[in-house]
Amino acid sequence: MSKNLLGIDFGTTSLKACLFNEDGVRLATESVQYELITKGEFIEFDAEEFYNVVVGVIEKISAKFKIDALSVDTQGETLIVVDKNGKPLMNAIIWLDNRAEKQALEMERLFGVEKIYTLTGQAEIPAGYPAPKIKWLEQNMPEVFNKADKFLLLEDYIVYRLTGKAVGSRSLYASSLLMDIHTGEYIDEILNYLNITKAQLPILQESGEVVGEYKGIKVCTSALDQIAGITGAGVIDLGIMSETTGTSLAVCALTEKFPPYYEGLKVSTYYVKKGVYCLLMWAPTAGATLEWFKRTFCNGEDYAKLNEYAESVPCGSEGLICVPHLCGTVMPENLPNAKGTFFGMELKHNKGHFIRSIMESIAYTIKEFVDFMNVDVSEIRSMGGGAKSKLWCEIKASVLSKNIATLKENETACLGSAIFAGVGIKVFESVKQASDKIISKNLSYSPVYDEYGKLYSKYKQSKERILDLHK
Repeated sequence: MSKNLLGIDFGTTSLKACLFNEDGVRLATESVQYELITKGEFIEFDAEEFYNVVVGVIEKISAKFKIDALSVDTQGETLIVVDKNGKPLMNAIIWLDNRAEKQALEMERLFGVEKIYTLTGQAEIPAGYPAPKIKWLEQNMPEVFNKADKFLLLEDYIVYRLTGKAVGSRSLYASSLLMDIHTGEYIDEILNYLNITKAQLPILQESGEVVGEYKGIKVCTSALDQIAGITGAGVIDLGIMSETTGTSLAVCALTEKFPPYYEGLKVSTYYVKKGVYCLLMWAPTAGATLEWFKRTFCNGEDYAKLNEYAESVPCGSEGLICVPHLCGTVMPENLPNAKGTFFGMELKHNKGHFIRSIMESIAYTIKEFVDFMNVDVSEIRSMGGGAKSKLWCEIKASVLSKNIATLKENETACLGSAIFAGVGIKVFESVKQASDKIISKNLSYSPVYDEYGKLYSKYKQSKERILDLHK
């Protein structure tokens, strides 16, 4: 009898849960939106409500379908502190929270970026990461720090509440600054600096292992949401890369060689499994730039209409160049004060020129990332809202000189978590076997425009001129 596998994807402000059978057919979908609590630099959420949201979607789906196993992938770096009874001692500190900036700088001075990268794979020490947050708690909320029985990330907390077992996936801990990316174990030197013990952290396991049960449903480890997403997209072999054009932009590629450190390194390396790493680059605004233009200038027109406008404009937008950094830039340059702009405007330019130039700018950003990663890829899997646009996919394929493929299942993070659940209960022999069986490409796009080689060089020149103003 076919097993049903529930994949739950916990984003920053929403949760999506999808139930699949073992052939990858989606049987049910549930989603929940929630609003973060923001007070200055403090960005939090009620940890108990995180659990209630998960239980709510499990109950809704299990009322109609049998669930054999589930996995929950989550946003990275969100920290939850619980007492010896498993009760949260305060709100969850969301990954976006920057209260620990002083502690992040202190870690950078004490350990150095090169050592942190060599140990953890992280090319920077942001204030939002768990290690600086734990130090902040020690220095600013000793009443919480001293009562803490466990410091958990969001996936750990959900698994802990569902099963009573404190277990974390190594994938999620890649950006915690607590785990050695090579061994998959905690770093004693950092734990000593934070004045915490291994007993105060979850036991680390690989993705796709059974932890326990919740009402007869096997609960399995999943992964960081980005890793779950590429798993559900079939990015499990070297030579295949993913790009996700949603509100932000993320580009991921696998490698078996840990990239050596060099001055100015911006690409963080994430744990997939022992001996396999994920290179990840991202930009704060991608689809958000197009959404801003749509909201501000398009008077209620939908994305299909925006595509029509862009299709009427020739390749290169007749000299109009967009620099899409409406919220600064993180990689390859870390310039939080950088600004976006349209460069080279003339009277001939209309709405379509602006829309197409935005699409082109995101394709150029992806090329920057691919070139910076310096990995050999033959195909790029395209995800997110941008994958729905034929024109945008053709522009990306042409700029990158690579084949672009979209996927039949667009909820790739949920599918990735469902795959991990299936591996956990032995429905699948391995992630690869699951991928070969159930992941299908939808459409493929080959390069169609020859002009983008020269146009990319012009974009780079214009971008550098704009960024120089904000350095």
